[in-house]
Amino acid sequence: MRILVVEDDKDVAGFVVKGLREAGHTVEHADNGRDGLFMAASENFDAIILDRMLPGGIDGLRLLETLRAQDNATPVMFLSALGQVDDRVKGLKAGGDDYLTKPFAFAELLARVEAMSRRGKGEGPTTRLGVGDLEMDLLSRGVKRAGQKIDLQPREFRLLEYLMRHAGQVVTRTMLLEGVWDYHFDPQTNVIDVHISRLRQKIDKPFEAPLLHTVRNAGYMLRVEEP
Repeated sequence: MRILVVEDDKDVAGFVVKGLREAGHTVEHADNGRDGLFMAASENFDAIILDRMLPGGIDGLRLLETLRAQDNATPVMFLSALGQVDDRVKGLKAGGDDYLTKPFAFAELLARVEAMSRRGKGEGPTTRLGVGDLEMDLLSRGVKRAGQKIDLQPREFRLLEYLMRHAGQVVTRTMLLEGVWDYHFDPQTNVIDVHISRLRQKIDKPFEAPLLHTVRNAGYMLRVEEP
């Protein structure tokens, strides 16, 4: 893929650009919003990784809104230290296809960028996720299963979102600690087990077939069981 990285932090940009190139991708870099917008609008890219806070008079939101107003449908993933729910919603509403918060694990960034590109161009931002009869609306923060509303706490929502984005894949404890709790070490607590248990009570227990499965000695997987 040909990827544009718009990031003003030299260390973060260097880390991301190096990793993407080692993974076999062609990468261009802009360190401010003005240059990023010019490159994104004038050249063809398969994906864009975009910081929210940028110098140059154009921040990430404005840059993306300008691109979408020009009918540019290149998949865009925000990479930002702004990780509150409102920040993520603003990014998706501006036309973002995905949103990853700093600090981050490069393996997850790479997987998300490649998955985002596979979803294809021109489909607009991802605002809904679905696994079987389980549905998630990323804008309204609503979750339903079989048409029945499910109330989740913010951390439970984030956990379920992560699992749904990786549906059909084994999600390890390390991935959950990094992707949901922003821990880059194992604090040796049962925080994951507690939240997985609570999530099961809400999305599986009232329904006939379980979706959330434990993969022994590996982690967890969200999937529809074959009949």
